[in-house]
Amino acid sequence: MNRKLIRPTLSEIQDQIGVRVPRKKPVPPEQTNAESFYYLKQMQARSPMVVVLDGGEFIRGVIEWYDKNCIKVHRPNEPNLLIMKSAVRYMYKDPEAREPGNGNGFPAEIGQ
Repeated sequence: MNRKLIRPTLSEIQDQIGVRVPRKKPVPPEQTNAESFYYLKQMQARSPMVVVLDGGEFIRGVIEWYDKNCIKVHRPNEPNLLIMKSAVRYMYKDPEAREPGNGNGFPAEIGQ
């Protein structure tokens, strides 16, 4: 008895597997919500902030609200400001506001 070996051809195997597409890393999400999380955290805690503008000016106050393009900064004893985000170089929590009686106009309980 003569046995015949049945073996599929290479093209039959490729047809069964299909075309393999090399896997790429997924595209990162457009928005991570990190900025929103940071603003909400500072607004809820009413943290005194220092906003440094591109021109080198320092603005001290509490962030009241924000949107896609700007933030509103409440300043005690001075007018509130609406600042375009494109004009902000960076911002940080005000280290001087943590000291009670520093004369910056913030209540002592803010930022403690």
